[in-house]
Formats: sequence, structure tokens, C-alpha cells
Amino acid sequence: MVAYDEPCVVPIKRTLQKIDYQNQTYKELEEPCTKRVRPLGRVTSLANLISPVKNGAVRRFGQTLQASFRGDGRSPGVPQQKPCSKAVAPTPPKRRNSTLWSETLDVHQKGTFSTKEIKRQEAIFELSRGEQDLIEDLKLARKAYHDPMLKLSIMSEEELTAIFGDLDAYIPLHEDLLAQLAKATGPDGTVGQIGKIVVDWLPRLNAYRAYCSKQLAAKALLDQKKQDPRVQDFLQRCLESPFSRKLDLWSFLDIPRSRLVKYPLLLKEILRHTPPDHPDTASLEQAISIIQAVLADINMKKGESECQYYIDKLEYLDDRQKDPHIDQCKSLLCHGELRNKSGTKLHVFLFTEVLVLTRPVTRNDRHCFQVYRQPIPVQDLVLEDLQDGDVRMGGSFRGAFSNADKAKNIFRVRFQDPSQGQSHTLQVNDIFHKQQWLNCLRTAMSTQKDSPLHENESLSTPASNDICTKRRSSSVSAIIHMEETDENCPRAAASYVV
Repeated sequence: MVAYDEPCVVPIKRTLQKIDYQNQTYKELEEPCTKRVRPLGRVTSLANLISPVKNGAVRRFGQTLQASFRGDGRSPGVPQQKPCSKAVAPTPPKRRNSTLWSETLDVHQKGTFSTKEIKRQEAIFELSRGEQDLIEDLKLARKAYHDPMLKLSIMSEEELTAIFGDLDAYIPLHEDLLAQLAKATGPDGTVGQIGKIVVDWLPRLNAYRAYCSKQLAAKALLDQKKQDPRVQDFLQRCLESPFSRKLDLWSFLDIPRSRLVKYPLLLKEILRHTPPDHPDTASLEQAISIIQAVLADINMKKGESECQYYIDKLEYLDDRQKDPHIDQCKSLLCHGELRNKSGTKLHVFLFTEVLVLTRPVTRNDRHCFQVYRQPIPVQDLVLEDLQDGDVRMGGSFRGAFSNADKAKNIFRVRFQDPSQGQSHTLQVNDIFHKQQWLNCLRTAMSTQKDSPLHENESLSTPASNDICTKRRSSSVSAIIHMEETDENCPRAAASYVV
């Protein structure tokens, strides 16, 4: 266990005790329990609470952040800490109020509403309650995490700004919607018309473009700071406190993103229970179109930011590896860890314009990706789907398969012209991830083949190149995003991964 100077530990304990004290009212509602619980040793590492990441997984555009919200993601290139003993929160977590709108009515009131109207009000109530929960979480992120770490000098103000962004600025935005819904609520607890309210309010969500675009860099910095024992200990204490609801810091920081993708679902649910002749019908249909456009724009900006983030982390051993197609890329289609024929672990990036194979390295505490061999432009790419046993794997991978050293779940990529570079036989962990890679590669190749630039076989001006690139980026991203599903919400349209 890591020891600190006493003046540092005591303020941390006092700060967390103060936060816990403000969240103790829920204990009065707990039933008495005589069950004996075996005491557990103190744990100072968060690593044991995070599920290990399986190698070979395909991380599609924006999926890195989705995985982190589910608690199983970490930034590529950041070493994972070895788990120690298993930790259990010493006290039960604080729970959200799950009261339904119909439960706030007495028996007489329920009889005055039709079943369809009750379901409509339930959906509106869920929208309102979700806004209240979001506001509470945004305030909690500042009060329980940001301010104590700044006061105790656990992180610098610059680091905290990079991780937390402008979360405080979004609180009035959601408070305004909550106030408008409260104003539209009648004496009987129903909201007559909500369409006009959301139509006017939804465009303001464009304010989240900057926040979502910086999430990947923020997550990487947070993962890096977790290597600091003081940061790790503070976050572990917070995780064990009731106010956290067993959610880690990144879960709170990612809540605005997860809230954004729920708006289309909530509005569609309200519309589903709204009569066709209701004044809200047309407004709700308009609102759904508005939020879809807002999310598409945020998604595009985030995709460009994610793409540039990884391009900036590429390290070249030879100037000849600096393929001009890399700078033209505006979107990252998928990436993940694979193995080549010799058993070397590679992190492979499929951009809209080029396939880049890399090896994760660390330079002066900076995690980057060293380009391996020559990048393959998508327009020059040849893909071969290999059958199990077609190739024998060598190197450190020998003996890892049945039937001697015959490999499974493999495919090959190469240049159309063999003189431009060597081919690469790549392997993933299972057939599912192999199919994901094949789908992504085929989609990129098909889009590139159909593009005007490829058909003309000529170079355009820089301005026209940028336009063509953005058009190809959008079409490819749309195809891939429609294939994805949101594990946290099975009914999600899955077109948005913000």
C-alpha cells in the first residue's frame, strides 16, 4: 500500500467525509440487517474494479469512449495496472428515485386519464426526471471530484480543465429546459404541450460539440494520471463512497454524451403515445429531425477530432512512410490490436484513405504508435479472406493453436502492386471480430472505388480534395454506424455514437 505524508491524507479523508455526510439521509430508509459481513482489507487500486480488455477487439469510430462508459475500456497505449485484491464498497450506494408519474397520482386521479395519456405523461416525466438527474451529476462531478483534487493539489488546474472541460457551462442549459417543463405542467400534474418547448431548446445542444470532441484526449489524460498513487487513492475512496453509486469518475464525465443519444428515443416514445390529431404531433416530428441533425453534426466533429488525435500520435521511422493520404483523412473507421504472421502485436488503424499498421511505444511518458512497414492506401488495397489452417503462424505464436501451428481467424492485406510493399497476414481473436474487420475494410474499399477521385485517376486541388474527403468520410461513417448497437439501450437507433 502506498503511504503519503500525513498532511496530504487527512484533508482527503475530511473532504470525502464531508461529502458522505451530505448523502447519509438515505440510510434512514434502510431495513435493519443482522447478516454478518466479513471485513475486507483496504484497497488502493482502481485496476481491480476494471474488467480486462480482450485483445483483437475492433474499436469503431467513437467506440473507445463507449467502451469506457461501460467500464471495460482504456486508452490504447496506456499500460494496464496489475489487479490486487477485490474491493467492495463499505456502504450501500445512493440510489436514484425511480418513481413513475402514475405513482404520484391517487386512485381518483388515475381514473380521469386514458391509458394512452398516462403513457404519454410517463414519457414526458422520464424526460424531465432525466434532466434533473443530469444536473445533479454535473454538479456532483464538480463538487466531489474537481474541487477537492484542485484544493488538495492532486492535479493541476490545467490538467483538471483538460479532463472536465466546461461541464459547469452546461448546467444552466438543462436547468432552463427543466424550468420550461415545470412551467408547462398543469395543476393536475400533466404537461399539455411539449413540442414547441423542445423544438426551441434542442438546437442549443450544439454547445456539446467542443466537449465531445475533446473526450478522447481527456480520457487518455485521466488514464495517465491514474498511474499517480495520489490520484488513484483519491478516486478509489470516491468509488467506495455512497455518493458515487459505484460509478467511477469517467462515468460521470461521460454522462452528458450518453444523455445526448437518449433524446431521440425519449422524443419518439412521447410521439408514440401522442394522438395523431394532438397539437404536439407535428412539433415532435420536427424535434426528432432537429436532434438527429444535431447529433450527426456532433458525431462528425467528434470523428474528425478522434481521427486527428491518432494521426498526431503516429511516429515514423522513415520519411517514406509519411503517405500523403494520411493527412487527407477526416475519419477513423475502426482500429484495434491484431497479430501478424510472426506473432508481433500490432495496432491497426483503418482511416478513410489509408490502412496503417503500428506498434504501440512510449517516448518520454508519451504514448504513441510507431508506423510498421509502409501504409497501404485504400485505393491500392487488396483484401484476402483466408480460411482456417491456410497459414502457419511462427515466432512467439507457435504452438498456440491445435493442429500444430495452423492459424484461425486470419486475413491478408497487400498492395495491388507487390513492388510497393509487402503483404500482411493478420489474425484476430475470434470469428466475430474478423468479420467486423472484413466489413470495415470492404466498406472503405467500396466507397473509395466509387469516389469521383478514384474514377478520374487524377489529383485535384487541395480544396476539392478536402471536399471529396469529407463526402467519403460521411458516407462511410453512416454505413458503419448503422451496424452498431448500444448495449446499454437495446432499442437505440444506434446511428449515433457521439
